[in-house]
Amino acid sequence: MNIKQYLDSTYLKTPEQSGLSEAENTRIAKGFVQEAITENFKLIMIRPTIVSLAKKMITDANSPVEIGTVIDFPEGNSGLESKLTEAAQAIADGADDLDFVCNYKAFKEGNIDLVKEEILKCTQLGLFHNKVVKWIIEVAALTDKQIIQLSVLIKNTVISNFKEENYSSVFVKSSTGFFKTENNLPNGATVPTIILMLENASPLPVKAAGGVRTYEEAVEMIRLGVKRIGTSGAKAIASGEKAEDGY
Repeated sequence: MNIKQYLDSTYLKTPEQSGLSEAENTRIAKGFVQEAITENFKLIMIRPTIVSLAKKMITDANSPVEIGTVIDFPEGNSGLESKLTEAAQAIADGADDLDFVCNYKAFKEGNIDLVKEEILKCTQLGLFHNKVVKWIIEVAALTDKQIIQLSVLIKNTVISNFKEENYSSVFVKSSTGFFKTENNLPNGATVPTIILMLENASPLPVKAAGGVRTYEEAVEMIRLGVKRIGTSGAKAIASGEKAEDGY
């Protein structure tokens, strides 16, 4: 199976997180963009500050690789206006996919109306500009019941407000890859959580992000039904090797 068109090659570390200077961190991000172009991955997933640079590289290379970025990352609790402002800038800079971190903390606190409004308004913005929208629910912060409930909330909000032709452009995504778990428990996609998401988000597609580190694991996720896989080890996975990075 050629899995490259399922892979969102990902580099989301800030200079602080990578322990590098801004220039060195940007150099690494550029390397990921170039690798995505060379390997013909579906998409390069990068921080908003790198989008315009990636757009130029991809345009200059006449490459079909798409650009994704993260919005309100990784906490997801900055508020609706902040999300909309950041997303509008990413669209202006050339992003194709907008991966919003859902305000899962508000959801856990029972503030469903707030979460529903941000899902509606941010999805409206993305679809109006013909972008793909993904909602990161941060499965490691949720119980199985909450994973089901939040997946259903996103699904129902989309079905109630958008046409069926738009469903394939709104994903439910597992993880940021940055959530800190106790006792080294998985903080990304696992088979049980992905099955819960697939069962409860359908007909919306699902993206498995974080924790997929081998070709075999990627194929398993694809056979389960996921449409995208987020990984910082896309080249290793596509080559049949094990990705060493934590995402």
